Amino acid sequence: MATTEVILREKITGLGAEADVVKVKAGFARNFLIPNGKALEATKGNLRTLESLHAKRAQRETEELADAQELAGKISRIKPKFTLETGQGGKAFGSVTSMDIQKELEAKGIIIDRTAIKLDKPLKRSGKSDVEVKIHSEVSTTLTVTVETAEGSAPASASGESES
Repeated sequence: MATTEVILREKITGLGAEADVVKVKAGFARNFLIPNGKALEATKGNLRTLESLHAKRAQRETEELADAQELAGKISRIKPKFTLETGQGGKAFGSVTSMDIQKELEAKGIIIDRTAIKLDKPLKRSGKSDVEVKIHSEVSTTLTVTVETAEGSAPASASGESES
């Protein structure tokens, strides 16, 4: 297969970030990347303009890191509280999952991907648990989740009551 080198002008998932020089199939470069303005041919003239793309990339990465650190600060101050119904013998109905935690954070105005919440297994026991939230490749924070159990006769899902 014929390949060619291109300089990426923006971040493309699975390929690279802006200012990266990557080898791609010639048809992909000719039919998609270059016409859509996502890449430049890796000619001598274009390689000289690579410095401005490096500056743009550095600025974007700095902004992303600052936003992630700010978000980590907000998340660490939130203390979500969940209540699980229990039956006879103290066995909990349901559990608190990463999706429940994500919904609670969204209710507080914090939008993150569910996969950023690193929960080994669903929380079924009452008490406090520390849950890692990985926001950025260089930024993670700890969220303290409180699970309480309430005696009940019918199963109920986790309710997202929280305290600030």
